This record gives sequence, structure tokens and C-alpha cells, in this order.
Amino acid sequence: MEGAMVEVEAATGGGLPRTVLVGLPDAALYEARDRCRAAVGASGLRWPEHLLTINLTPASLPKAGSHFDLAIAAAALGSEEVVDTAVMSSAVLLGELGLDGRVRAVRGVLPALLAARAAGFTRAVVPASQYREASLVSGLTIWAVAELVDLVSVLAGRPTGPAPCADEEDPPETGPGRFVADLDEVIGQQEARFALEVAAAGRHHLLLRGAPGCGKSMIAARLPSILPQLVEQEALEVTALYSLAGTNPAGDLICWPPLAEPHHSISMAAMIGGGARIPRPGAVSLAHRGVLFLDEAPEFPPRVLDSLRGPLESGWVTIGRALAQIRYPARFQLVMALNPCPCGMADDPSGRCRCTPQTVMRYGARLSGPVLDRVDVHQRMRPLSSAALMGAQLMPRAESSAVVAARVAEARARARHRLAGTPWLVNSDVSGSYLRRRLPPPEQAGLLEDALASGRLSARGVDKVLRIAWTLADLAGTDRVGDTQLRAAMALRRGELA
Repeated sequence: MEGAMVEVEAATGGGLPRTVLVGLPDAALYEARDRCRAAVGASGLRWPEHLLTINLTPASLPKAGSHFDLAIAAAALGSEEVVDTAVMSSAVLLGELGLDGRVRAVRGVLPALLAARAAGFTRAVVPASQYREASLVSGLTIWAVAELVDLVSVLAGRPTGPAPCADEEDPPETGPGRFVADLDEVIGQQEARFALEVAAAGRHHLLLRGAPGCGKSMIAARLPSILPQLVEQEALEVTALYSLAGTNPAGDLICWPPLAEPHHSISMAAMIGGGARIPRPGAVSLAHRGVLFLDEAPEFPPRVLDSLRGPLESGWVTIGRALAQIRYPARFQLVMALNPCPCGMADDPSGRCRCTPQTVMRYGARLSGPVLDRVDVHQRMRPLSSAALMGAQLMPRAESSAVVAARVAEARARARHRLAGTPWLVNSDVSGSYLRRRLPPPEQAGLLEDALASGRLSARGVDKVLRIAWTLADLAGTDRVGDTQLRAAMALRRGELA
């Protein structure tokens, strides 16, 4: 995400004709010497016929990937004075070469160019198919090349035109982060809808518990539809992560909060991120600035669920390897849906559950206490009655996502105004010390003291109740937490809202 500049050097010398690549390359990068030599020959150019040494500096930095191909080919041609080395030294080159000389797309173009701009570069060469993605970085002159001969023209001072997609109209905002499911499709479940609105307004983590078919997944999947659009810096962060993961081939700017829905069979590496040398972003990073939805949460491996503790607190995930340590942003909003027992009917008043008390306890224990304590809002959902289902056509249509999103946006604007001058934008991020010392205390602070003394709330739970209470105050349009907001916040925190 932060990127490091790598200078590619090439020198010819006496000895048998061969190519030596040094600088801690991985296997894919070490094969670049053969790809580049074949591409240069297929383009009608001459590969050096002497001993060619290619160095990737800094030599102590592990390097991986095929995006060095263009720079390696340009350095080799520069050693034969085929191209002007002065132009090369002031530009960043990214792209993979095919054996026929075509320039192919690579992962991570957007974060690489952001790092290049921060390092002071003003020109960049990228594959033609990734011009749209590269053009998201302002302040850089982008040259798009489709073949190696185009690169030679650019380095000779005859840059080719932009990629064909540069002249196309902007596509509709689809792809990752754009949702069409609307909240007005949800029948009943007013308490759960309210909990969802509170979670969206303050970016609070949410747990939905209820019997199968009561609408847990349906409501959770509609959370992104009521979230505000990402600001420019957030959109660039999210798009850069998807670029690194290679899951945004169109290269469009992701303007809406993404939704990651991993299956419960997901591995630790897929959830947190992983890879042999340079780990890729995992599901928690692909949900950055968006929603991570875990359906049937108790079915996830306990180790995978416990690995969420750190990112939930810090908003970052750090992956250590022998040669490098990678850190990816992971400030996501967690939403979990679960059944109360294996058959799912433990909360059903009809008494149809056939699970033993021990089975229910074991099933609930699959979610550890530390993970549950980090979830702000707990909401129990009851099964819909037959009258509610059959009479849905006769009842007024529920509020749409657009109506709820307007209230959420207004609440977030109030929070931003109150938190102006701080590093926080939403209530869920505010530190406990700031809540207690810098903001007006709630009118009935004794409720929190009693709950803490009786063990109904942990110290972390007290802070979370205060954050939820301020979100409720923002939704109500007040500048102070009253008794109503504090009691409602405690009910949302303890799963007692009914």
C-alpha cells in the first residue's frame, strides 16, 4: 500500500553471452530475464549479446511480481543505446511482457503510482488496459503502451496516445461497493431496522441473532445501501486494495463502501491476508471502509474469528514473514448473523427446539467472549408471524434505503462537526478518554456505574454504550446525551431492544 521505489540498472561486460538478475527477486521475477529477451526479439529489437547484469536496487528489499518487466527491458535496451536513458530515469515503468512483445496488466498499479507521486515522479508508463486505473492518480503524466515498440517510442520522445478507454464516457458506478438491494423489501422487523440504522450512523459493529428465515441475512446485506458514499481519499484507499488483490480489472474508482461476504469455510490466510513472500490483502482488508458480513458466524473456525480481535481495535492487520512485514488497512464494519443453536429454534417461543442445553451452550461458545465484547450492537430477531407475511401487500411500504440513508448522512455530519479537529470522523472510532473527558457527560451517568459494578457491562462496554448513545443523539438531532439515548444505548448493547 505504501510502495517503495526500485531502480533497475543494467550493465554489459565481457564473458559468455548470458543474463544475470540480482537484487532478491522471487521466482516470477527471476523468470523476467527470459520473458524480456523473447519479447525484445519478437519486437524486432536486439537483446545485448554480451554478459548482461541487471540489478534491482535497493538490493536488500525482497521483490516479487511481474510488473518489473517493462523496466528490465528498457534498462537492457538502454545499455545498447537503443533508447534514451535520460527519459527512463525520470519515469516509473510498470507492466508485464508477453513473449510476443505485448504489454499485459499487473496488480497494484494504483498504489504503485500513488507511491511514485509521493516520491516526486511526474511521469509513468503503464499497460494500455490499465490507463483508466492509472488516471485516478492526479499530478502524473500517464503514457499507456500496448506493445514493447510503443515503449521504445515513448522513451525516444514520441509518446503514443492514451489507451482507447480514455475517451470513453465514465461507466455507471457499478462493481465492488454498488448495491441495488433496498431496505424497503424487508417486511416487519422494526427493531432490527432501527439497530441497522444506528449501526450505519455510527459505524458500529452489529450482531443479529434469530431463527432461520427471520431475515438476518437480508437485513445485513442491505447495510451498504444506507451508508454514505466514500470521500475521495477513502475511495482511493479502497481502490488501491482491490488493485493489489487483482479484483478490480476495470480499474474504476470504487466510490461506495464495499461488502465482503466470506464463506464460513474460509482459511486464516484468506481472511487476514497471506501469501508466500508478499502477502495479498485478505477479506478484512477488502472490506476496508465497508462491511464485513459473516453469515452463520458460529460455523467459522474459532481461530479465524479470534484473528479479528486486532483489526477490530486498531483498524490494521499486520502479516509477518521471514523477509518482510506487511501492513494493510482493515477498518471495516463487522456484521455477524447467527442462529441461537444448531437447529436455530432456541429463541422460538413455540418451543420447537430439540437441542439439549449443553448443545446450545457449546454452539454459543464458538464465539469467544473477547470477540463478542468488541461488537457494539446486539439485536435479537423474532420470526415473522403469518399475519405480517400475508398482510404485507395491504400495509404501507416500509422506508426505502434512500430515506434511511439521508438520516444516516445527517447524523454523520453532526458527528463530524462535533469531532472537528480530532482524527475521528464517526462515533465508533472515538477514544474512551475523549468520550469521558472532552464531551458532555450523560445526564444519568449513574446507570453506567451501576451496570459496571454489577458486571452487566465491561469497561470496554461502558465506552461502547457512550459511543452508541452519541450516535442516537446525532440521529435525534440533539447536542447532548439524554436519559432516553443512554437507556436505548444500553438496550442495544445488551441485546435487550424490543
